[in-house]
Amino acid sequence: MGIVSHYAENFHIIFRNKQKSTIFAYRSFSIIYMKDTREYIIDEAYRLFLTRSYEAVSISDISNAIGFTKGALYHHFKNKEELFHAVIDKHFPITSLSVDAANLTLKEYTDVSIDHIRKLLMEIVNTNEAFTPVNYLALIAETFRHYEGFLENKSKMIDNDIKNVKVIISNAIERGEIRSDIDISVIAMHYISISIGLAGDFIRNNSVEAVIKLLEDQLTQLYYLLKK
Repeated sequence: MGIVSHYAENFHIIFRNKQKSTIFAYRSFSIIYMKDTREYIIDEAYRLFLTRSYEAVSISDISNAIGFTKGALYHHFKNKEELFHAVIDKHFPITSLSVDAANLTLKEYTDVSIDHIRKLLMEIVNTNEAFTPVNYLALIAETFRHYEGFLENKSKMIDNDIKNVKVIISNAIERGEIRSDIDISVIAMHYISISIGLAGDFIRNNSVEAVIKLLEDQLTQLYYLLKK
């Protein structure tokens, strides 16, 4: 069943079935094809939160920007907080590096870490043409205040990463890959801290390529300092 409606400057044709809603949206003389109404709302809200902040954006601002009535918006999200959570879940794709810690050499871990972070940064930057590192980091800072459990979840992720790196370093010592006269916990924190420190590097360079090159230089240099 199709429903045709007109909101502000947008013209939406919504086809509904039992599985999903599909939108054909006409805006500024351009045809936009949307497979999922909910994803469309999330992406448009992300653009607003990114440029104006969570606290400055109201539900009215979001409904006006996407051309939906508030009622249509509330059909998908019960409030702004729930929508914000969905935005962060989609557009903050920072996840642990899944590795076989027991069988990975430290050199292999160094290489896959660089590749993992490169892919994450490219995914983040490519999600929005208005992306800037400063705005993105400001949005993440707001997340700590407005997304209950977010900090705890990311802290657990980092703890798990540290645990894996400790195993990798310990095994590297046992197999003679690196020196044994080191503090495993301290070196594991070095690896994690270098990755976390990318936020500052990103602001300074505003370039994925420059940040990845710096990360590669730092992790490679650290590895060779540890080699026997």
